[in-house]
Amino acid sequence: MITVPDGFGAILGDQAREWRAALPALATKCCARWRLTPDGDLLHGNVAVVLPVRRADGHPAVLKLTWLDDETRQEPAALRAWDGQGVVALLDHDDQDGALLLERLDHTRSLLDAPIEEALAVTGGLLRRLRVPAGPGLRRHEFPDLVAENAALGGPLPAALVEQARELGRDLAGTAGNTLVNQDLHYENVLRGDREPWLMIDPKPLAGDREFGVIPLLWNRFGELAGDRGLRDRFAALCDIGELDGGRARAWTFCRAVDTWLWCLEGGWDGMAVAVEAISRAFRP
Repeated sequence: MITVPDGFGAILGDQAREWRAALPALATKCCARWRLTPDGDLLHGNVAVVLPVRRADGHPAVLKLTWLDDETRQEPAALRAWDGQGVVALLDHDDQDGALLLERLDHTRSLLDAPIEEALAVTGGLLRRLRVPAGPGLRRHEFPDLVAENAALGGPLPAALVEQARELGRDLAGTAGNTLVNQDLHYENVLRGDREPWLMIDPKPLAGDREFGVIPLLWNRFGELAGDRGLRDRFAALCDIGELDGGRARAWTFCRAVDTWLWCLEGGWDGMAVAVEAISRAFRP
């Protein structure tokens, strides 16, 4: 049915070895259950494989098989809550197996390649449109102890900066709202569709402030920004189009930038570290 690419899921480490080995059998099981016929080459990201299929009635769809963790487990609940409004439609799912049957979009066309003005209009519109209440049981963001993380790495970041981000982040998390938020909205995860020109995929949902979701739209396509002025202009455009609280968005952006900066240093993500360092310094209160 499928052949899993070499190296797929490496980011998950040895814990996912059995899951990767079971993917061909799982794909066969899901295709039989939902009466699907493979209809294209297997696609994959870091933690999921996606198989183009056709349903029994001939309509195109995709079968997504996802590694289940805290970030991915609640994707079906989020897609149900958004009900296809600006997002890919959920046709069926199996929570136990991490299998989702989804509307098929054009994976070759994303906002990553669209003019930035269009990309900001669409993603800012999504920040505005997707403000539905979070359902019961949805995980909330618990801001980490950045001071301890910085110390564990040998203190690569200025202590005052890290402590400021930790205290502000904890205050924001403690007073956050209860909106369903995609913490990983970015240009490559918005694809060309038929029902709407652009539809979001692959949400990482949590309950909190909509302003929490701004920063990926700054660090993605970061190389196109003209310094701090360009960074602030993009931020302002997203807040305006998304109808966000500018002060709260700025605070969340600073805190998430410092958090991500430490993550980049630990994981060796040097290119992204450059972006989040610039964001940290530009949005520091």
